Amino acid sequence: MTSTVLVEKKKLDAPPLNLHYLGDKVLRQSCKRVSKVDQNTRKFAKELLQTMYSSDGIGLAAPQVGTLRQMLVVDCEPDNAATPPKILINPVIKRHTKDTIVGPEGCLSIPGVYLDVERYAAVEVAYKDEYGRPQKLLAKDLLGRAIQHEMDHLSGIMFVDRIDNSLVLAEELSKHGFSASDVQPIS
Repeated sequence: MTSTVLVEKKKLDAPPLNLHYLGDKVLRQSCKRVSKVDQNTRKFAKELLQTMYSSDGIGLAAPQVGTLRQMLVVDCEPDNAATPPKILINPVIKRHTKDTIVGPEGCLSIPGVYLDVERYAAVEVAYKDEYGRPQKLLAKDLLGRAIQHEMDHLSGIMFVDRIDNSLVLAEELSKHGFSASDVQPIS
């Protein structure tokens, strides 16, 4: 099932939503489930996508734009107009592989910072689409990584919280104007 929320994959001079950055309290709160999927939900999904494309991202979660709802968008092929983005509402990881993979991640809420993060190699995610229909997705590679990253946001977790090397982390954050004191380690 592919998205029916049609958005042109291009940068807008004025994206509809404002990004929040590391240090903003809204990024540390848990999101509420979306109880009703309606026209407003689809409008918000479209705005999330437009904001994500405008920021050269491949994923964006609702709290990153100050909205505490369990909703995220992902598009691992933003330059391919033929590949529709994915809209996940109330996503839940049902199963995951035992094996993990370490790979680079960045975040629109921490621009310029890229660090290696350990994630499950593959996850099975249950969610609702933009029409409230239940969906399941087996996600691996970049898509799996992006979904796990965005789902962390729904619980107030940021990728920097998963970095064990505090020296490298502090140096990288400082280089881009962020403070290591805003990191909440989870390991």
